[in-house]
Amino acid sequence: MIHIDQKTYTTKDGMTVIVLAPIGRLDITTAWQFRLKLQECISKLSRHVVVNLSQVNFIDSSGLTSLVAGMRDADKVKGSFRICNVHPEAKLVFEVTMMDSVFEIFETEEEALEGVPRSMAT
Repeated sequence: MIHIDQKTYTTKDGMTVIVLAPIGRLDITTAWQFRLKLQECISKLSRHVVVNLSQVNFIDSSGLTSLVAGMRDADKVKGSFRICNVHPEAKLVFEVTMMDSVFEIFETEEEALEGVPRSMAT
């Protein structure tokens, strides 16, 4: 069982963004629960999602797959899917799999919420 903190945030222009922060490992035993949570949030609450990975110290291919699926769900409904605060241990997995170029990844939750493009972040 994975614990997922959930917050709702409203941007300056009135857009609702759901922030999900899974805690622990995002692996074969927990990825499906996270995947369902993403699906539910995107279909019922908001098509804009930020995933804060600061509390995820381990991610495997099934964890990455659940993130890709979430991104696809958000794309289908013209939403946005951003990742922030990637734990150093998990960051390596993103880099090795080249997934760091697939996702919009931000250093902080604030940057992800405001949607600052990487090139403009200082």
